[in-house]
Amino acid sequence: MNVYEMNRLWFKLFLGALLAAGLFTGDVFSGKPARAYQDPSIYITVTYSEPINVRGGPNTADYPIVGRLSPGDTAPALGTSPKREWVQIAYPSAPGGVGWVYAIYVTVTGGELRVVESPSTATPEVTATIDPTLVAAFNFQPTATRLPTFTPPPPLTVPQFTEVSTPRRSMVAPGLFVVSLILLGTIGFITSIILRK
Repeated sequence: MNVYEMNRLWFKLFLGALLAAGLFTGDVFSGKPARAYQDPSIYITVTYSEPINVRGGPNTADYPIVGRLSPGDTAPALGTSPKREWVQIAYPSAPGGVGWVYAIYVTVTGGELRVVESPSTATPEVTATIDPTLVAAFNFQPTATRLPTFTPPPPLTVPQFTEVSTPRRSMVAPGLFVVSLILLGTIGFITSIILRK
């Protein structure tokens, strides 16, 4: 084995030891809450025809969905809400390993469940406040104005026309002028043909 392979081996051993120490330290100092008491003989079975939600607490409005159970799935039952509307179950992927399902969708087998208090709801990090300047920008009162009124148009007057008789002119004068123009044009045309030859 050469020096390069020996260094690789020591490096891998060092990384493995570091990873194991990190996992151990993370498990010890993770701050996970203690798991609730669990009687292994009491469990729930999902009887609803569709998948059901597993929530972080016994309420649909205040607690988020932390998982789902399919029809026929089973889980260890830990307790029930004071009104017995929700069942607390062991659910490893939920925070603290505990989830809640709606009691109508499951059947409890193996014994009577003890009443468990609801977990506290998460406090929002930021409280929503309204900026008064922004509200003032969108809060306006319309100015009172008079409504438009209808003004009728003036009455319509139909003009009256009277026929005026004009004396008729004789068509002889314009006709005579046109005939004389044609005659002069013809004479000029014939004269120009004769002069060219």
